[in-house]
Order: sequence, then structure tokens, then C-alpha cells
Amino acid sequence: MPITIQGDKEFENIPSLINKALRINLNENIYGTFAEIGAGQETVRHFFRAGGASGTIAKAMSAYDKDFSDAVYGVEEDHRYVTEARLKKMLTHETNLLENRISREKHPNKIYFTYANTVATIDFAKKYKGHGWVGIKYQTEPQAEFNEIILHVRFHETDARLQQLTLGTLGVNLIYGAYYKYDSPKKLLRYLYDHIDKDQIEIDMINFSGPEFERVDNRLMSLQLVKNGFTDSVMFGPDGNNVLAAKILYKKNILALRGSFRPVTKVNTDMYRKSLEIFLNENRVKEENTQVIFEITLSNLRAEGEIDEEDFMARARLLCNLGHTVMISNFQEYYRLVEYFSRYTKERMGLAMGVNNLIDIFDESYYRHLSGGILEAFGKLFFKDLRVYLYPMRDPETGEFFTSENLKVHPRMKELYKFFKYNGRVVDIEDYNPEILNVFSRQVLKMINNNEEGWEAMLPSGIADQIKEQRLFDYTPPAEAVEK
Repeated sequence: MPITIQGDKEFENIPSLINKALRINLNENIYGTFAEIGAGQETVRHFFRAGGASGTIAKAMSAYDKDFSDAVYGVEEDHRYVTEARLKKMLTHETNLLENRISREKHPNKIYFTYANTVATIDFAKKYKGHGWVGIKYQTEPQAEFNEIILHVRFHETDARLQQLTLGTLGVNLIYGAYYKYDSPKKLLRYLYDHIDKDQIEIDMINFSGPEFERVDNRLMSLQLVKNGFTDSVMFGPDGNNVLAAKILYKKNILALRGSFRPVTKVNTDMYRKSLEIFLNENRVKEENTQVIFEITLSNLRAEGEIDEEDFMARARLLCNLGHTVMISNFQEYYRLVEYFSRYTKERMGLAMGVNNLIDIFDESYYRHLSGGILEAFGKLFFKDLRVYLYPMRDPETGEFFTSENLKVHPRMKELYKFFKYNGRVVDIEDYNPEILNVFSRQVLKMINNNEEGWEAMLPSGIADQIKEQRLFDYTPPAEAVEK
């Protein structure tokens, strides 16, 4: 029996990298290929060093030369090499070779896998830190269908050698997790950072597919990435699949709307349509080069305590069904959101928001953590050619309408507000529907939970039916409907 000492606490024992690699190597059935491009063969190195690799590694290769890589995997339409499309070609090609070259009659119990990565490490000038695609295609039983785990990473370290070492560690964690943690994708996600600090590498997209992951919602996995602090932001499209921000934001004009969308209301859709109309009339803004983002911050998700994942999925599903791209972020302040967009584009940006949100932006208390306070935040927020499209608010007691002309900010902020207002950075949405200004998500949610009548009219067409059909936001049908 192991020795225990009084005062010992239970803790999770994380296997070392050599133990993870050795466990894979000692399994006589796990057998596959390593194809690594761009940062050396850092992952397979661990398996060679662990011992017993001859029964695990079918082939280890690095088609580093571009022409040679094209000869093996084909030429990409965009002639790029560090892409998801290239990674998938690598996984498919190497898996097909395994199945064609290894006789099933001779090896009936073999469980095949292909691990691949294609990355670009930090450049010589150290201005671009690099990124990459990493994935595994594998079986859990002989002759079973293949599963796939594909992820995108961004390097944060400023030394190419350190980035290579981190990539190798991540690769071992991925292969080990794919085989021994696939029954719990959330845990698999956390274990990817075994022996890695979050400041070393960022995982900003992951997709699971295959028979073992049929019940996995990749949008929920996106939430886990942000929730666990692996990345500050994730995005997914109307089809429910995770998408890489760079892919849809690169060199685009961006219009963003932030909200709780719990649920999405007619006010949200009216704000979207009217702000987009104004945005598309701006100079140098073309519809075909414009991306609209509906953003939900974790601060909104935590509005009522711990994040309710089912509640989150309900919001996301409704927005996706309306055809929108959804972004989940850790950006409580708007300037951080604009900084994030600035990574990918120098084109025009717009933020659509209500009066209350704009008043909050001019609240100094949000910027006490910055050495330059609110001026530093505003320098980051407005240094680009950004405009705020302001949706009006009506006082429920007096009936007064508040716009950019009469909203009230703190007396110390008045002159600062005037500066941005009279320089055209705040634009009123004038063509709005005054009949819906009294609609608030929290009011609709309360009516749904209390089984009150009339909330359906406050939502866009079709949304109420989806809430009822899928029993979202704790909706329960009236007693007479249940009896029928």
C-alpha cells in the first residue's frame, strides 16, 4: 500500500509526458502516422524517446518544402499552407495510406490514427508570433469509423524553440486525450493544457466530429474554451459550427451588436437592421465586404451567477436560426472588443448599442485598472475610424425619448462626450420603431417564466414558436395545452 501522511489531501495526478507517450506505445493495437509541418517533428519526438515506439509509429514525416508538400497533399486554391483545409488533406491522405498499406488480415486488431499539424512559428522580426492547425483522425476500435478532433492555436511565446516545445507537449496531450478521455470532451479539453501554461499558447477554435462525438455540440465546446481561459473569444456561424475569427473578419468592415439576447427581441432585430442600413451607407463600406457580429460577453452569461450552459445554448441557437454569426468573449469593456477586431482588419468598424450602454462607456469606474484611465480606454476605442450607432431609449415613467442629444453622462465627462459627439463618432438611429421601445429581454424572460400572455408579440417572427417547441428559457406550456 502507498504511504500516506497525516494531512495529505486528495489531488488529481497528471501523468507526465513520457508516461502518456509510453502508455500509447505499450498498447499493441494503437498504430499510426505523424505528419508535422512547420515546427519540426516535436510531437513524435516524445514517442520515440519514451521507448517501444516501433509498434506505434507507422511513419513520421515532415513535408517541409512547399513543392514537396504540394506533390504529396495537392495544391490549395489559396496557395496557403497553414490552413484547416491543408490539415484535413493531411489527415485524410495519411489515413488512406494506412488503410491501403497495412493488411487487415495480418493485423485485425490494429486501431489506426493520424496525427498532423501545420504551423507557422514566430517570424525573424518577432512581430508575428505565429499560429497553426493541429488535429487527429483516429479509431477507438478496429475497423470502426474514424473520429476527428481539429483545433487552431496561436503562439504567445517569443522564441521559436519554445513554441516548438509547447507544440510538442500539446500534441502528446491531444493524442492521449483522444484515446483515454474521449468519453468526456470537456475534460479532454482541459487536459490539453497539461504541462502547459495558458500564457504559452491559445486554443481559439476546436471541432469534434465522428461517432464518438455525435452528441457533442461544438458551440458548447467553444464556450468551454472561453470559460476555462484558454482564449478570450470564439465564434460560430449560423450552421452551428465553430469558425476561425481570422477567416471571417480578415480585411472586413465589422458591425458588432452586444447584448444578453435572453431572448432576442424585436428591439435587437430593429437595432441590427437600422444600424446596418446606416453602416452600409458609410464611405468605403460595401455589403459584400461587411460582417455583422452578435456578441455575448461572459459577464452577461454570468449575470445570474454561474454560467447556465443550457441557457447559453438557447440564446445561441435562436441567433443562429436567424442567420447570425455569434461571438462569445471575455471582453467586458468595449475597447477590448475593438482591439480584438483590429487584429484582423483596418477597415471601418461600428458598434450598435442602446443609450444605457453608451452611458456606461463614459463611466470612469470601468477603467480604474488602466494606468491612463478612461482616456487610455477611449484612445483604444476611437483611434480607429469607429462609429457608435445609438438606438434611443424611452423613459417608462415620463415617456421622454433619450438620444445622443439629451442623454446624461457624469458632469466630469460632458466635455469628453461632446468631443466625440461633435466629431461624428456617435450617430443616432433615427428611423426606429417607437412602439417597441418598451420591450426588454428581462421583461420577456419574466413573462415566459411566469407563464404570462403576450410575450410572443415582443419577439421576431418564428422565435416564439422555437421557444415553445424546444421548451427554452424554462418555458412550460399552459395546463390546457398539456391536456390536449
